[in-house]
Amino acid sequence: MATATSAPERLHSADSSAGGDMKQKDTDPLLSRVSRRRAGNKPSAEPPRLRSQQSFKRDFGHAAAETYLITRLTFKLLSYLGVGYRWITRLLALGFYAMLLMPGFLQVGYYYFFSSQVRRSIVYGDQPRNRLDLYLPKNIDSPKPVVAFVTGGAWIIGYKAWGSLLGQQLAERDIIVACIDYRNFPQGTISDMVEDASEGISFVCNNIIEYGGDPNRIYLMGQSAGAHISACTLLEQAIKECRGESISWSVSQIKAYFGISGGYNLTNLVDHFDCRGLYRSIFLSIMEGEKSLERFSPEIVVQNPSLRSAVSVLPRIILFHGTADFSIPSDASKNFVDALQRVGAQADLILYDGKTHTDLFLQDPLRGGKDELFDHVVAFIHAGDAEALAKDTVAPPRRRHVPELLLKLARNVSPF
Repeated sequence: MATATSAPERLHSADSSAGGDMKQKDTDPLLSRVSRRRAGNKPSAEPPRLRSQQSFKRDFGHAAAETYLITRLTFKLLSYLGVGYRWITRLLALGFYAMLLMPGFLQVGYYYFFSSQVRRSIVYGDQPRNRLDLYLPKNIDSPKPVVAFVTGGAWIIGYKAWGSLLGQQLAERDIIVACIDYRNFPQGTISDMVEDASEGISFVCNNIIEYGGDPNRIYLMGQSAGAHISACTLLEQAIKECRGESISWSVSQIKAYFGISGGYNLTNLVDHFDCRGLYRSIFLSIMEGEKSLERFSPEIVVQNPSLRSAVSVLPRIILFHGTADFSIPSDASKNFVDALQRVGAQADLILYDGKTHTDLFLQDPLRGGKDELFDHVVAFIHAGDAEALAKDTVAPPRRRHVPELLLKLARNVSPF
Protein backbone atom coordinates (compact mmCIF):
# COMPACT_ATOMS: atom_id res chain seq x y z
CA MET A 1 0.00 0.00 0.00
CA ALA A 2 1.17 3.52 -0.73
CA THR A 3 0.24 6.71 1.00
CA ALA A 4 -0.78 9.87 -0.75
CA THR A 5 2.60 11.44 -0.08
CA SER A 6 4.51 8.77 -1.98
CA ALA A 7 2.01 8.35 -4.78
CA PRO A 8 3.41 10.76 -7.40
CA GLU A 9 6.84 9.12 -7.44
CA ARG A 10 5.40 5.63 -7.67
CA LEU A 11 2.90 6.62 -10.33
CA HIS A 12 5.56 8.40 -12.37
CA SER A 13 7.94 5.47 -12.35
CA ALA A 14 5.25 2.91 -13.08
CA ASP A 15 4.66 4.40 -16.51
CA SER A 16 8.53 4.51 -17.82
CA SER A 17 -31.76 7.72 -21.45
CA ALA A 18 -34.64 9.12 -23.68
CA GLY A 19 -34.66 11.98 -26.13
CA GLY A 20 -34.56 13.08 -29.74
CA ASP A 21 -31.91 12.24 -32.28
CA MET A 22 -28.73 14.27 -32.14
CA LYS A 23 -28.15 16.50 -35.14
CA GLN A 24 -25.14 15.75 -37.28
CA LYS A 25 -23.29 18.90 -36.25
CA ASP A 26 -23.17 17.74 -32.61
CA THR A 27 -21.56 14.42 -33.43
CA ASP A 28 -19.47 15.66 -36.32
CA PRO A 29 -15.83 14.96 -35.44
CA LEU A 30 -13.87 17.93 -34.25
CA LEU A 31 -10.86 17.27 -36.46
CA SER A 32 -13.08 16.95 -39.53
CA ARG A 33 -14.57 20.37 -38.83
CA VAL A 34 -11.10 21.85 -38.37
CA SER A 35 -9.84 20.33 -41.61
CA ARG A 36 -12.86 21.65 -43.53
CA ARG A 37 -12.30 25.15 -42.21
CA ARG A 38 -8.66 24.98 -43.24
CA ALA A 39 -9.71 23.81 -46.68
CA GLY A 40 -11.68 27.00 -47.08
CA ASN A 41 -15.21 25.67 -46.84
CA LYS A 42 -17.89 28.33 -46.60
CA PRO A 43 -19.26 28.96 -43.15
CA SER A 44 -22.69 27.69 -42.19
CA ALA A 45 -25.59 29.79 -43.49
CA GLU A 46 -27.11 29.68 -40.02
CA PRO A 47 -26.03 32.55 -37.76
CA PRO A 48 -24.20 31.42 -34.58
CA ARG A 49 -26.97 32.76 -32.35
CA LEU A 50 -29.60 30.70 -34.23
CA ARG A 51 -27.45 27.57 -33.99
CA SER A 52 -27.02 28.19 -30.26
CA GLN A 53 -30.78 28.60 -29.81
CA GLN A 54 -31.46 25.39 -31.74
CA SER A 55 -28.90 23.51 -29.66
CA PHE A 56 -30.43 24.83 -26.43
CA LYS A 57 -33.96 23.87 -27.56
CA ARG A 58 -32.77 20.38 -28.45
CA ASP A 59 -31.02 20.00 -25.09
CA PHE A 60 -34.09 21.34 -23.29
CA GLY A 61 -36.31 18.84 -25.08
CA HIS A 62 -33.96 16.00 -24.22
CA ALA A 63 -33.82 17.14 -20.58
CA ALA A 64 -37.63 17.29 -20.43
CA ALA A 65 -37.93 13.77 -21.83
CA GLU A 66 -35.39 12.46 -19.33
CA THR A 67 -37.15 14.29 -16.49
CA TYR A 68 -40.39 12.53 -17.38
CA LEU A 69 -38.61 9.18 -17.54
CA ILE A 70 -36.84 9.73 -14.22
CA THR A 71 -40.07 10.86 -12.54
CA ARG A 72 -41.88 7.74 -13.73
CA LEU A 73 -39.03 5.53 -12.56
CA THR A 74 -38.92 7.35 -9.22
CA PHE A 75 -42.49 6.34 -8.46
CA LYS A 76 -41.62 2.80 -9.48
CA LEU A 77 -38.63 2.90 -7.15
CA LEU A 78 -40.79 4.18 -4.30
CA SER A 79 -42.98 1.11 -4.71
CA TYR A 80 -39.86 -0.97 -3.98
CA LEU A 81 -38.72 1.16 -1.05
CA GLY A 82 -41.99 1.52 0.80
CA VAL A 83 -41.76 3.64 3.94
CA GLY A 84 -38.48 3.47 5.87
CA TYR A 85 -36.99 6.07 8.15
CA ARG A 86 -33.39 5.46 7.06
CA TRP A 87 -33.82 6.20 3.37
CA ILE A 88 -36.29 9.05 4.05
CA THR A 89 -33.76 10.64 6.42
CA ARG A 90 -31.04 10.31 3.80
CA LEU A 91 -33.30 11.75 1.12
CA LEU A 92 -33.94 14.84 3.24
CA ALA A 93 -30.22 15.14 3.99
CA LEU A 94 -29.48 14.87 0.27
CA GLY A 95 -31.79 17.80 -0.44
CA PHE A 96 -30.13 19.96 2.22
CA TYR A 97 -26.68 18.88 1.02
CA ALA A 98 -27.49 19.88 -2.56
CA MET A 99 -28.87 23.23 -1.40
CA LEU A 100 -25.63 24.07 0.43
CA LEU A 101 -23.53 23.27 -2.63
CA MET A 102 -25.92 24.99 -5.04
CA PRO A 103 -23.57 27.96 -5.74
CA GLY A 104 -21.07 25.52 -7.20
CA PHE A 105 -23.66 23.41 -8.99
CA LEU A 106 -25.05 26.49 -10.76
CA GLN A 107 -21.60 27.46 -12.04
CA VAL A 108 -20.88 23.94 -13.24
CA GLY A 109 -24.35 23.72 -14.80
CA TYR A 110 -23.77 26.93 -16.76
CA TYR A 111 -20.52 25.51 -18.10
CA TYR A 112 -22.24 22.22 -18.95
CA PHE A 113 -25.01 23.82 -21.03
CA PHE A 114 -23.24 26.76 -22.62
CA SER A 115 -19.54 25.89 -23.05
CA SER A 116 -18.42 25.18 -26.61
CA GLN A 117 -16.00 22.62 -25.15
CA VAL A 118 -18.82 20.28 -24.12
CA ARG A 119 -20.45 17.86 -26.58
CA ARG A 120 -23.61 16.73 -24.82
CA SER A 121 -25.60 13.53 -25.22
CA ILE A 122 -23.69 11.80 -28.00
CA VAL A 123 -25.54 8.56 -28.74
CA TYR A 124 -23.43 5.42 -28.33
CA GLY A 125 -26.09 2.65 -28.32
CA ASP A 126 -29.73 1.71 -28.75
CA GLN A 127 -30.99 1.99 -25.16
CA PRO A 128 -32.63 5.19 -23.81
CA ARG A 129 -29.69 6.06 -21.55
CA ASN A 130 -26.99 5.18 -24.08
CA ARG A 131 -25.50 8.65 -24.31
CA LEU A 132 -22.25 10.26 -23.26
CA ASP A 133 -20.87 13.76 -22.82
CA LEU A 134 -17.46 14.81 -24.12
CA TYR A 135 -15.34 17.50 -22.47
CA LEU A 136 -12.68 18.82 -24.83
CA PRO A 137 -9.59 20.96 -24.21
CA LYS A 138 -9.57 24.43 -25.77
CA ASN A 139 -6.76 23.53 -28.15
CA ILE A 140 -6.45 20.14 -29.82
CA ASP A 141 -3.27 20.67 -31.78
CA SER A 142 -2.18 17.08 -31.12
CA PRO A 143 -3.91 13.87 -29.95
CA LYS A 144 -4.87 14.15 -26.27
CA PRO A 145 -5.13 11.50 -23.53
CA VAL A 146 -8.67 10.37 -22.76
CA VAL A 147 -10.55 9.42 -19.59
CA ALA A 148 -13.70 7.31 -19.98
CA PHE A 149 -15.63 8.03 -16.79
CA VAL A 150 -18.51 6.06 -15.24
CA THR A 151 -20.27 8.13 -12.60
CA GLY A 152 -21.61 6.95 -9.26
CA GLY A 153 -25.09 7.22 -7.77
CA ALA A 154 -25.78 4.09 -5.70
CA TRP A 155 -26.81 2.26 -8.90
CA ILE A 156 -30.03 4.32 -8.70
CA ILE A 157 -29.37 8.04 -9.29
CA GLY A 158 -26.29 7.99 -11.51
CA TYR A 159 -26.23 10.46 -14.42
CA LYS A 160 -23.55 11.51 -16.90
CA ALA A 161 -23.76 15.19 -15.91
CA TRP A 162 -22.51 14.31 -12.42
CA GLY A 163 -19.04 14.23 -14.00
CA SER A 164 -19.23 17.82 -15.26
CA LEU A 165 -16.78 19.31 -12.77
CA LEU A 166 -14.29 16.49 -13.31
CA GLY A 167 -14.63 16.90 -17.07
CA GLN A 168 -14.13 20.65 -16.92
CA GLN A 169 -11.07 20.47 -14.69
CA LEU A 170 -9.34 17.65 -16.58
CA ALA A 171 -10.05 19.40 -19.90
CA GLU A 172 -8.18 22.41 -18.51
CA ARG A 173 -5.16 20.09 -18.29
CA ASP A 174 -5.48 18.97 -21.93
CA ILE A 175 -7.26 15.70 -21.12
CA ILE A 176 -10.44 14.67 -22.95
CA VAL A 177 -13.17 13.25 -20.70
CA ALA A 178 -16.07 11.06 -21.83
CA CYS A 179 -18.80 10.80 -19.16
CA ILE A 180 -20.80 7.66 -19.89
CA ASP A 181 -24.47 7.44 -18.93
CA TYR A 182 -26.12 4.08 -18.20
CA ARG A 183 -29.46 2.62 -17.17
CA ASN A 184 -30.11 2.93 -13.43
CA PHE A 185 -32.34 0.77 -11.28
CA PRO A 186 -35.28 0.19 -11.73
CA GLN A 187 -34.83 0.96 -15.44
CA GLY A 188 -32.18 -1.75 -15.48
CA THR A 189 -30.23 -4.09 -13.22
CA ILE A 190 -26.49 -4.61 -12.85
CA SER A 191 -26.19 -6.63 -16.08
CA ASP A 192 -27.74 -3.74 -18.01
CA MET A 193 -25.41 -1.26 -16.33
CA VAL A 194 -22.33 -3.30 -17.22
CA GLU A 195 -23.59 -3.75 -20.78
CA ASP A 196 -24.17 -0.01 -21.17
CA ALA A 197 -20.76 0.87 -19.73
CA SER A 198 -19.11 -1.58 -22.12
CA GLU A 199 -20.88 -0.05 -25.12
CA GLY A 200 -19.87 3.42 -24.00
CA ILE A 201 -16.24 2.37 -23.62
CA SER A 202 -16.42 0.74 -27.05
CA PHE A 203 -17.59 4.03 -28.56
CA VAL A 204 -14.71 5.87 -26.94
CA CYS A 205 -12.11 3.32 -28.06
CA ASN A 206 -13.35 3.27 -31.64
CA ASN A 207 -14.30 6.92 -32.20
CA ILE A 208 -12.32 9.19 -29.89
CA ILE A 209 -9.62 9.80 -32.49
CA GLU A 210 -12.22 11.75 -34.48
CA TYR A 211 -12.59 14.17 -31.57
CA GLY A 212 -8.86 14.71 -31.11
CA GLY A 213 -8.24 11.88 -28.64
CA ASP A 214 -5.26 9.54 -28.60
CA PRO A 215 -6.56 5.94 -28.92
CA ASN A 216 -3.32 4.71 -27.36
CA ARG A 217 -3.86 6.71 -24.17
CA ILE A 218 -7.33 5.81 -22.93
CA TYR A 219 -7.90 5.53 -19.17
CA LEU A 220 -10.99 4.04 -17.52
CA MET A 221 -12.27 5.69 -14.35
CA GLY A 222 -15.24 5.08 -12.08
CA GLN A 223 -16.45 6.64 -8.83
CA SER A 224 -18.45 4.88 -6.09
CA ALA A 225 -21.08 2.68 -7.81
CA GLY A 226 -19.44 3.69 -11.09
CA ALA A 227 -16.13 2.27 -9.83
CA HIS A 228 -17.87 -1.05 -9.18
CA ILE A 229 -19.66 -1.05 -12.56
CA SER A 230 -16.52 -0.15 -14.52
CA ALA A 231 -14.43 -2.76 -12.67
CA CYS A 232 -17.05 -5.41 -13.50
CA THR A 233 -17.04 -4.23 -17.12
CA LEU A 234 -13.26 -4.42 -17.37
CA LEU A 235 -13.15 -7.92 -15.91
CA GLU A 236 -16.01 -9.18 -18.06
CA GLN A 237 -14.28 -7.86 -21.17
CA ALA A 238 -11.01 -9.53 -20.19
CA ILE A 239 -12.83 -12.84 -19.70
CA LYS A 240 -14.55 -12.57 -23.09
CA GLU A 241 -11.24 -11.72 -24.72
CA CYS A 242 -9.45 -14.72 -23.25
CA ARG A 243 -12.30 -17.02 -24.29
CA GLY A 244 -12.03 -15.84 -27.87
CA GLU A 245 -15.50 -14.30 -27.93
CA SER A 246 -16.43 -11.53 -30.34
CA ILE A 247 -15.59 -8.13 -28.85
CA SER A 248 -15.90 -4.51 -29.99
CA TRP A 249 -13.06 -3.19 -27.82
CA SER A 250 -10.01 -4.70 -26.18
CA VAL A 251 -8.77 -4.47 -22.60
CA SER A 252 -5.36 -3.76 -24.11
CA GLN A 253 -6.74 -0.40 -25.29
CA ILE A 254 -7.12 0.71 -21.65
CA LYS A 255 -3.85 2.12 -20.36
CA ALA A 256 -4.92 2.08 -16.68
CA TYR A 257 -7.98 1.84 -14.47
CA PHE A 258 -8.74 4.40 -11.74
CA GLY A 259 -11.29 3.39 -9.09
CA ILE A 260 -12.46 6.11 -6.69
CA SER A 261 -14.25 5.17 -3.46
CA GLY A 262 -15.60 1.93 -4.90
CA GLY A 263 -16.89 -1.33 -3.46
CA TYR A 264 -15.63 -4.53 -5.05
CA ASN A 265 -16.94 -7.34 -2.83
CA LEU A 266 -20.71 -7.15 -2.65
CA THR A 267 -21.05 -10.05 -0.22
CA ASN A 268 -19.24 -7.92 2.38
CA LEU A 269 -21.33 -4.83 1.70
CA VAL A 270 -24.95 -6.03 1.67
CA ASP A 271 -25.53 -5.62 5.40
CA HIS A 272 -23.51 -2.39 5.50
CA PHE A 273 -25.65 -0.85 2.76
CA ASP A 274 -28.82 -2.02 4.51
CA CYS A 275 -27.80 -0.12 7.64
CA ARG A 276 -27.06 2.94 5.51
CA GLY A 277 -30.54 2.98 3.95
CA LEU A 278 -29.99 0.97 0.76
CA TYR A 279 -32.17 -1.87 1.96
CA ARG A 280 -31.14 -5.45 1.39
CA SER A 281 -34.21 -6.27 -0.71
CA ILE A 282 -33.53 -3.32 -3.02
CA PHE A 283 -29.83 -4.05 -3.30
CA LEU A 284 -30.46 -7.70 -4.14
CA SER A 285 -32.97 -6.62 -6.80
CA ILE A 286 -30.34 -4.34 -8.32
CA MET A 287 -27.75 -7.14 -8.29
CA GLU A 288 -30.17 -9.77 -9.65
CA GLY A 289 -30.42 -11.84 -6.49
CA GLU A 290 -28.13 -13.14 -3.79
CA LYS A 291 -26.69 -15.84 -6.05
CA SER A 292 -25.33 -13.16 -8.39
CA LEU A 293 -23.38 -11.26 -5.74
CA GLU A 294 -20.17 -13.23 -6.25
CA ARG A 295 -20.42 -12.91 -10.03
CA PHE A 296 -20.53 -9.12 -9.71
CA SER A 297 -17.83 -8.91 -7.03
CA PRO A 298 -14.52 -8.18 -8.80
CA GLU A 299 -12.54 -9.04 -5.66
CA ILE A 300 -13.99 -12.57 -5.72
CA VAL A 301 -13.83 -12.99 -9.51
CA VAL A 302 -10.09 -12.29 -9.77
CA GLN A 303 -9.37 -15.07 -7.26
CA ASN A 304 -11.02 -17.73 -9.43
CA PRO A 305 -8.15 -20.00 -10.60
CA SER A 306 -9.89 -20.68 -13.91
CA LEU A 307 -9.79 -16.95 -14.75
CA ARG A 308 -6.07 -16.30 -14.20
CA SER A 309 -5.53 -15.74 -17.92
CA ALA A 310 -8.11 -12.94 -17.84
CA VAL A 311 -6.44 -11.35 -14.81
CA SER A 312 -3.10 -11.40 -16.62
CA VAL A 313 -4.36 -9.07 -19.38
CA LEU A 314 -5.78 -6.44 -17.04
CA PRO A 315 -4.22 -2.96 -17.20
CA ARG A 316 -2.65 -1.37 -14.18
CA ILE A 317 -5.25 -0.74 -11.49
CA ILE A 318 -5.01 2.20 -9.09
CA LEU A 319 -7.62 2.63 -6.37
CA PHE A 320 -8.24 5.83 -4.41
CA HIS A 321 -10.16 5.94 -1.13
CA GLY A 322 -10.70 8.20 1.87
CA THR A 323 -10.13 6.72 5.32
CA ALA A 324 -13.22 8.51 6.71
CA ASP A 325 -15.54 7.08 4.05
CA PHE A 326 -18.61 5.66 5.80
CA SER A 327 -20.62 4.96 2.64
CA ILE A 328 -18.08 2.41 1.40
CA PRO A 329 -15.28 1.76 3.92
CA SER A 330 -11.74 2.09 2.61
CA ASP A 331 -11.15 -1.59 3.42
CA ALA A 332 -13.18 -2.33 0.28
CA SER A 333 -10.38 -0.91 -1.88
CA LYS A 334 -7.61 -2.31 0.31
CA ASN A 335 -9.00 -5.85 0.10
CA PHE A 336 -9.41 -5.63 -3.69
CA VAL A 337 -5.83 -4.44 -4.15
CA ASP A 338 -4.57 -7.23 -1.89
CA ALA A 339 -6.52 -9.81 -3.93
CA LEU A 340 -5.19 -8.40 -7.20
CA GLN A 341 -1.60 -8.43 -5.99
CA ARG A 342 -1.91 -12.02 -4.76
CA VAL A 343 -2.84 -13.18 -8.27
CA GLY A 344 -0.09 -11.18 -9.96
CA ALA A 345 -2.01 -8.15 -11.22
CA GLN A 346 -0.52 -4.65 -11.14
CA ALA A 347 -2.46 -2.81 -8.45
CA ASP A 348 -1.87 0.11 -6.09
CA LEU A 349 -3.88 1.79 -3.36
CA ILE A 350 -3.73 5.45 -2.43
CA LEU A 351 -5.47 6.38 0.83
CA TYR A 352 -6.42 9.93 1.81
CA ASP A 353 -6.41 10.42 5.55
CA GLY A 354 -9.65 11.83 6.94
CA LYS A 355 -11.40 12.13 3.57
CA THR A 356 -15.06 11.13 3.25
CA HIS A 357 -16.98 9.60 0.36
CA THR A 358 -17.88 13.00 -1.08
CA ASP A 359 -14.71 14.90 -0.14
CA LEU A 360 -12.71 13.35 -2.95
CA PHE A 361 -15.25 13.85 -5.72
CA LEU A 362 -17.24 16.93 -4.70
CA GLN A 363 -16.12 19.06 -1.77
CA ASP A 364 -12.40 19.13 -2.62
CA PRO A 365 -12.92 19.98 -6.33
CA LEU A 366 -15.50 22.65 -5.42
CA ARG A 367 -13.06 24.13 -2.88
CA GLY A 368 -10.50 24.83 -5.61
CA GLY A 369 -6.77 25.18 -5.06
CA LYS A 370 -4.72 22.06 -4.41
CA ASP A 371 -6.47 18.69 -4.70
CA GLU A 372 -4.41 15.57 -3.98
CA LEU A 373 -6.61 13.14 -5.91
CA PHE A 374 -6.75 15.39 -8.96
CA ASP A 375 -2.99 15.93 -8.87
CA HIS A 376 -2.32 12.19 -8.61
CA VAL A 377 -4.58 11.36 -11.56
CA VAL A 378 -3.09 14.08 -13.76
CA ALA A 379 0.47 13.10 -12.78
CA PHE A 380 -0.18 9.51 -13.79
CA ILE A 381 -1.82 10.41 -17.11
CA HIS A 382 0.94 12.87 -18.02
CA ALA A 383 3.83 10.68 -16.84
CA GLY A 384 6.37 10.43 -19.64
CA ASP A 385 5.03 13.55 -21.39
CA ALA A 386 7.61 16.22 -20.55
CA GLU A 387 5.68 19.03 -22.23
CA ALA A 388 2.44 18.23 -20.38
CA LEU A 389 4.24 17.90 -17.06
CA ALA A 390 5.91 21.27 -17.61
CA LYS A 391 2.51 22.86 -18.24
CA ASP A 392 1.14 21.24 -15.07
CA THR A 393 3.82 22.87 -12.94
CA VAL A 394 2.77 26.36 -14.06
CA ALA A 395 -0.98 25.72 -14.26
CA PRO A 396 -2.99 28.31 -12.28
CA PRO A 397 -4.71 27.12 -9.09
CA ARG A 398 -8.22 25.90 -9.66
CA ARG A 399 -10.79 28.48 -8.64
CA ARG A 400 -13.14 28.12 -5.69
CA HIS A 401 -16.80 27.44 -6.49
CA VAL A 402 -18.33 27.34 -2.98
CA PRO A 403 -17.51 29.32 0.21
CA GLU A 404 -15.69 27.33 2.88
CA LEU A 405 -18.50 27.66 5.42
CA LEU A 406 -21.00 26.04 3.05
CA LEU A 407 -18.53 23.26 2.23
CA LYS A 408 -18.06 22.45 5.91
CA LEU A 409 -21.80 22.43 6.54
CA ALA A 410 -22.36 20.22 3.49
CA ARG A 411 -19.73 17.78 4.72
CA ASN A 412 -21.54 17.49 8.04
CA VAL A 413 -24.97 16.80 6.52
CA SER A 414 -23.87 14.65 3.58
CA PRO A 415 -25.94 11.45 3.42
CA PHE A 416 -23.08 9.62 1.71
